[in-house]
Amino acid sequence: MNTAVIVVDGVTPALLTALAWLMPSLISSTLPFGVRTPAERADAPVIAEQRGRYRWRVALGGAGLIAAGLLLSAVLPVSVVTPVVLPAVVPLLTAVVCLVCYHRARVAIMAVKRREDWYRGLRQGVAADTSLRTDPERFPWLWSLPALLICAGTAVAGVLYYPSLPDRLPLHFGSSGAADRYGAKSVGTAFFPVFAQITTTALILVVTWLAFRSRPDLDPARPADSARRHRRFTVRTAVSLLVLAACVNLTMFVGAWAMWHRDQKVSVVLALLPILAGLVVTLVVAFRTGQGGSRLPAPEGAEPEEDTGVVRRDDDRYWHGFGSLYVNRADPAIFVAKRFGIGWTVNFGNPRALLVFGLLLSPVVVLPLLFR
Repeated sequence: MNTAVIVVDGVTPALLTALAWLMPSLISSTLPFGVRTPAERADAPVIAEQRGRYRWRVALGGAGLIAAGLLLSAVLPVSVVTPVVLPAVVPLLTAVVCLVCYHRARVAIMAVKRREDWYRGLRQGVAADTSLRTDPERFPWLWSLPALLICAGTAVAGVLYYPSLPDRLPLHFGSSGAADRYGAKSVGTAFFPVFAQITTTALILVVTWLAFRSRPDLDPARPADSARRHRRFTVRTAVSLLVLAACVNLTMFVGAWAMWHRDQKVSVVLALLPILAGLVVTLVVAFRTGQGGSRLPAPEGAEPEEDTGVVRRDDDRYWHGFGSLYVNRADPAIFVAKRFGIGWTVNFGNPRALLVFGLLLSPVVVLPLLFR
């Protein structure tokens, strides 16, 4: 069986399935499947039941799709496998299955929450910590150096190789690792990997920097403790994303090297190994940290904070589309913490956030059109 098929239709969906299976453990106990719940309901039977069902569905669905994809790749002729299976059909279907499983669990928990009126008689509120603005954590700029150095190294190598490059360069490599599409030599074609590296690095840096200063979702029951967790969470998550940027740039360097040495084949495993390694690092950091720092232990010697008796306000009405899209026109925040997943998402109710989202998305759309 082709190595590319194993990586794309085997390893990638396996990582997606593993991430989806672990996701309930990465989220705060008061946000099961993106549903805001008071702490006293964290052990509600419906939550434990839906968590178990979700994991069984994700495991069976992911395993079935992986097996089906690899089986079809082994049975179908290469002329069918290459255009049909390799363009990430199985990973896409895996993501869809996991999303459907998540949605079913979310709907079931929300139904019980409404029926039993979980927030009846509770004091709801929000908490803010001004020190997060007046004395914020320092952005870990040093961790961006590997990505920047790899990008600079690729650019220098391209300048050195450019005079000796042939008139036609490979633009695409097939599943076997051999070039199957060529284009005329130009600055755009020869340095496309460098431009892609610059764009990727800039996007990750900008998004991480903006999200680093996003509005924290503090627990009004224990605001000081949740503020400490938020600080540690933002630093750890930013570092893992910057490491991922370096890994992505390394994969692009492998692609550039193959383009500049057209007589060589591209090893799919070698090309994708850095990205897979970066994803594993990100997953490990996420598992040890938890969304918003929910899995972090209390600092040694820290005094336990007394519960104020106030619970986070029930803000489910602002989350739409499977509970993943945050739309709140009254909230000035551009980035907010995700409900299900690790990291941040955009406030689609804020015009400034929509502008930032469009500006960040534009290079991804424009770059391939300029240098195709």
